[in-house]
Amino acid sequence: MNQLVLCIGNREGGDDAVGPYIADKLKKIDFSVIDAGTAPENFTDKIKSFNPDELIIIDAVDMGIKHGDFFIVPKQKIGLMHISTHGIPLSVLINYLERVIKKIVLIGIQPKNMDGEISNIVKKNADKLIDIIIKNNIDEIKILN
Repeated sequence: MNQLVLCIGNREGGDDAVGPYIADKLKKIDFSVIDAGTAPENFTDKIKSFNPDELIIIDAVDMGIKHGDFFIVPKQKIGLMHISTHGIPLSVLINYLERVIKKIVLIGIQPKNMDGEISNIVKKNADKLIDIIIKNNIDEIKILN
């Protein structure tokens, strides 16, 4: 399967840096990943040229759950949650990309703080998520209710 990971976040924004943190780790092992920073909409051409069968989007998402926990965020909930700060809502980006990508999965990681350094709990769970992605075990991740 042709898989691409799109990591979103602000490197200077505390736990919002979880996306870039994961992107850096995946790049070290030559995994197909894009670090989109805070403007994922600027990477649509690059995403489409990669032509993935599956796009995994990773971002800090306030889901009102335990800090550091991560879940697959179902499409119908995306517009209802606070998802970082982006030029356009992620729901619009996903709707646009669904025209050319068969499967898109948004994985949200619950931030603890949005300033300073990335928190230890978010970093620890991000490392767990990286292992899941590398092993292609995304189906093991729970879906947010």
